[in-house]
Amino acid sequence: KDRSKDIIISGGENISSIEVENALFKHPAVMEAAVVARDDETWGETPCAFVTLKPGQEKTDPADIIAFCRDIMARFKVPKTIVYGDLPKTVTGKIRKFALRDRANGLADGEAAYDANKR
Repeated sequence: KDRSKDIIISGGENISSIEVENALFKHPAVMEAAVVARDDETWGETPCAFVTLKPGQEKTDPADIIAFCRDIMARFKVPKTIVYGDLPKTVTGKIRKFALRDRANGLADGEAAYDANKR
């Protein structure tokens, strides 16, 4: 049942957040990544990626990460929003996705490094 929250339903298509995270991990600048659903008026939900960059990679353009994802996965699975920063974790080191879901749906203007809805 907990895994049902790892599925993003965007425009009737099912997107596995784990699949998107695995694609993000392949980017040379990405150290950590977590993908959650973000509410969207047009598509219902869209993938929102929270990314921690490797040291020395702070100037990585989020458009570069989006382009990288478009090269290796279907376009509808590519994150529409990317937020840089540290990921919230439990004391055992697991990413607190419920906190990220709340944050994704409450993003303030300018908080996201890349937001396709604002472009």
